[in-house]
Amino acid sequence: MPRLIVDEALIHPAIRNAVASSNRDIVEEVAAAVTAHDIVVVGMAQNPMPKKARKLLTEANLKHHYLEYGSYLNTWRRRNALKMWTGWPTFPMVFVKGTLVGGAADLEKLIQSGELKTLLG
Repeated sequence: MPRLIVDEALIHPAIRNAVASSNRDIVEEVAAAVTAHDIVVVGMAQNPMPKKARKLLTEANLKHHYLEYGSYLNTWRRRNALKMWTGWPTFPMVFVKGTLVGGAADLEKLIQSGELKTLLG
């Protein structure tokens, strides 16, 4: 099922630039990392789930790239841009070969089923 987003034609021309450029740098940084690395974990400090995802990958002997953006106490507005870009509501955001596969629990299922190795092909 396609994700609902507001069509650009339905955004008033006076605010299109503000919408398009809001925290664009953080989105571009993550997009570049996703292009450059087979596995990318995007997380935040103080959240145990990004740590869990990284631990799962380390235990599976899988090299990954980690990006951390702030903590519960700061940077939430910038992280919001990533949530809006992906549609994924929580951290971590785990990307495999350019595809968002979900968070730590989703990653764990992929590792346990053997599907992660297939995705890495």
